[in-house]
Order: sequence, then C-alpha cells, then structure tokens
Amino acid sequence: MAQNPILLVGGSGTVGRWVARLLHEAHPEMPLLLGGRDLAKAQEAAAAIPSAEGIALDLAADDLGLGQRPVSAVVVFFTDHRLAALRFAQARRVPHLSISAGIFEMGPEVATYMHQPQAAPVVLGTEWLVGATTIPTLEFAKAFGRVHTIKIGALLDEQDATGPAGYVDFERQTKTMPAALVRRDGAFIWQTGDENKTSFRAVDGTEQPADIFSFYDVLGLATATGAPNVQFQLAVGVSSTRRQGGPMSTEILVDLAGEDHAGQPLRTRHAVVHPQGQMPLTALGVALLLERLLGLDGQPAVPAGLYFPYQLLEPSTYLARFRQIGGQVLTLEVAPEAQ
Repeated sequence: MAQNPILLVGGSGTVGRWVARLLHEAHPEMPLLLGGRDLAKAQEAAAAIPSAEGIALDLAADDLGLGQRPVSAVVVFFTDHRLAALRFAQARRVPHLSISAGIFEMGPEVATYMHQPQAAPVVLGTEWLVGATTIPTLEFAKAFGRVHTIKIGALLDEQDATGPAGYVDFERQTKTMPAALVRRDGAFIWQTGDENKTSFRAVDGTEQPADIFSFYDVLGLATATGAPNVQFQLAVGVSSTRRQGGPMSTEILVDLAGEDHAGQPLRTRHAVVHPQGQMPLTALGVALLLERLLGLDGQPAVPAGLYFPYQLLEPSTYLARFRQIGGQVLTLEVAPEAQ
C-alpha cells in the first residue's frame, strides 16, 4: 500500500468530503491531505476523517505550497485553469485525476500530458458522475452485436446540492458554452441554439425538458462502441422520487438501439439511480480510480498514460461498490413507439 498521502485539491468541498469518507472507509490507513485556499475550512473538513489533515494550498506556486512534502496522487475537484496541480503531479511523477474540465477545455490538459507522457497516469475524469454513465452503458452494450444509437438522459434534481466551486463549473459549462458535441451518422458535430433543445422520459415516465450537452461520455462511448449516433441530454428539475413524494435522487437514463448478436433489431432502456443524489456517485468514481491508480485494490499500479475513467475501472467491481453504497440499476420498458 502507498504510504504517502493522497492530495485532494478542493478536498474541503462537498465532493472532496464524500471522497475522503469513502476512501477512509475502504482504506483507513491511507493518509489524506484535504487542501484548499481556506485553511480553517480544510481543517474543519479533515477533523471528521481520522486519516486526513487539512492544509492550505497555493495554486500560484510550483510546489502548491507543499514544499518537499511527498504525495502519492493528486485529485482536483474544480477546474484548475492554471493546470498547476497537473504540472505538480507530473513533476512528482504521481497520478493526476481531474473531474471538472469541460470537453472544450481538454486541450490544455492533453497538451501538458503530451510533453511528459512518461511521467505518470493522467485521467480525464469529466464523465458524468465519473463513470456512473459510461461503465453501466458499456455493460448494457454487451447484449448488442452492433450499437447504432446511444442516448443518455441525466436528470439532476434542482435540490441536489453542490459546492461553490462545483456550481461555478456547472454554470460555466451549461451557460457559456455555445455548442454541444454529438455524434451523428458517424461524424462528430457541434450543435448550437435550438438544435440542443430536447427531452427524455424520466424513470417515472414523465417527459423531461432537457438540453444536449457534451461531457467526455460522448467521446468515450462513441469510440468504445463504434456507435454512429451518440448524444448526452442533461436536465435539471424534479427527480422521479421527489415527484412521487419522496426525497430527491439522481437518475441516468440509458437508451440503446442496434442489433443483437444474431443480427436482429434490439432496443434496451435502463436507469442508473442513487437515492442521495449526485455526490455519492461522483465520490465513488474518484475513490475507485485512486484505488486502481495506486494499486490499493491489490492489482499492479497503473502505468503512465492518458485515460478516461471507464478504461481503468473494472465493471463488476464498480457495480458491486455502486450497489453497496445504495445505487440501483433498473431495467425499464422501451416505449412502444421506439420498438
């Protein structure tokens, strides 16, 4: 087991606290550094985790304000426009994982990796909820001999809280990005304006207004399956459980169309649901990636390279832990008009 601490940049935020808790529950001896600009807030967050320490970070400094203090991995929970944490991780030759950069912002991260590809693993983690979409979708796709269409519908409950940094990232990606990336008839296309207005059926069957959006899921699923038509639809509103009088939840709808292994038409519809919203799933993906990157799961540590989360996480392990923290995978009826 790695003895140097894992550095959580933004670890005092909502996602950081979830990640720290899950990591400590699975690996209580693994030291954690919860870093942020506000030392008091970082220390307050760390006080709830026996293996954690709260520290102040300086993203304008090459050493992030850590001096020569060693770390085993670096995770960033907000968009690091300076790429300070990535350069720091490469200089220390330790894995780096970011989960907030938009698809239109991946160029700087990729360019930084390309100049030191041998340094350490770099994970482009901005899949929706860090693997909660891609990993189940790729499992569902195994029933197909050929996938023609992948439509993802993510419903984020308006009561599902996120931290200030996460809110800034979400606002930037949903309000300022002029276009959304889809794959249509085998070509990657940027759509704008009214082209991006759409809807999907939530778990309870309610038609949910949505916008087409481009997370890394679009690139990953299109490439991994070869599907010529892929789109990601994002809605913010009332989740199915809250419409039925219960607490809010988060839900991901996965609609696949194509041919089965005998060449016959096949359509499937599934939902990935968690009763506590987006944060547990985001934290689970980060925690499992750190376990895999560092070899905390008993397997060899991941070699240097550039990765999406689904390339590193083994589906059966992910889904077992997903269910362990209260997640559900539902098989839904395909709409008659879609059959």
